[in-house]
Amino acid sequence: MRCGPSSFCRPKGRRGVLRGSPVKAIIIGAGRGRRLEHLTDELPKTLVPVLGRPMLESILDAFDAGGFARSEIVFICGYRADVIQARYPEFRYVKNEDWENNNILLSLLCAREHFEDGFLSSYSDIVYRPEAIALALASTHDITLVCDTDWRSRYHGRSQHPETDAEKLVAEGDRVVELSRRIASERATGEFIGVMKLTAAGARRFLAAFDETARQFGDAAEFREGRSFKKAYVIDLLQHMLERGEPIHCATMHGGYMEIDTTEDAAMAAGWRERWGS
Repeated sequence: MRCGPSSFCRPKGRRGVLRGSPVKAIIIGAGRGRRLEHLTDELPKTLVPVLGRPMLESILDAFDAGGFARSEIVFICGYRADVIQARYPEFRYVKNEDWENNNILLSLLCAREHFEDGFLSSYSDIVYRPEAIALALASTHDITLVCDTDWRSRYHGRSQHPETDAEKLVAEGDRVVELSRRIASERATGEFIGVMKLTAAGARRFLAAFDETARQFGDAAEFREGRSFKKAYVIDLLQHMLERGEPIHCATMHGGYMEIDTTEDAAMAAGWRERWGS
C-alpha cells in the first residue's frame, strides 16, 4: 500500500491479515532523521549503527523475543525505501509517499489496513530492552503506552535534544491523564518510548478519533501545540482522545531505553547502555 499526500491515509482495498500473532507488528520508519546529519546521507535513520549494529536490529530482537517473526513485521518506509527493502525483503511494506511533508501520526496511519485485529507499533529510531515489548503484550488494556520512568538520567549533558523535546506523560497509577512535550519534567511520570499496543477495540477507537480529527482539523493551520494535523505526533492524537474521555494506560520500565535523534545522541549511546546493567 502507498500513502499519498492528500488521502490522510484512508484504507484502500481489502484489509491484510498477518499470521502467527493476535496483533500486528508495525515499525514506523519513513523519516530521514536530518539531525543525524551525514549519518543518514545514504541510509534511512533506523539503519544508522548504534552500539555496533543498526538500531533496527535491536528493535527486531525485541519483537523476536515477543514472538514476532520478521515476516510478520509491517514496516512503514519512506526515505531511502530502496535500501531498507533490499536489506529486509521479508518485511511487509507500506510506503509513506509524502514522508517529507507529514509527520509520525500520518505515517502510522499509512498502515491502517493492518489495524483491524489490533497492533503493536514502535518508532524506529530507538533502542530498548525486549522488556518493552513484553510489557506491552502483557497489558490487558485497549490502549497501552510503554514509558521509561528513568528518562531524565538520559538527558544529562544532552544539548541537541533537551527535556523539552521528550514525549512526556503523567499517570495516576497506570492510567494516563496527560501526554505532551510541554509537561514540566518535575510533573512527568515518565517518557513515552514510542512502543504502543492497541487491541482490536482500541484500534477502532484510535481510527475513529483520527478520522474525526482529520475532518475537523485536516485543513486548519493548527491542530495541537502549534502543529498542523499533517505535522502531528502520535501523542497529539492520544491527548486529544484523553480530553474526550478515552481511557489510555501505561506500562512502565525503569531505564533500558534510548532514542537516537542527533549525532550527539549517537555518541552518547555507549554510556547510556552501560547504565542499563544486565
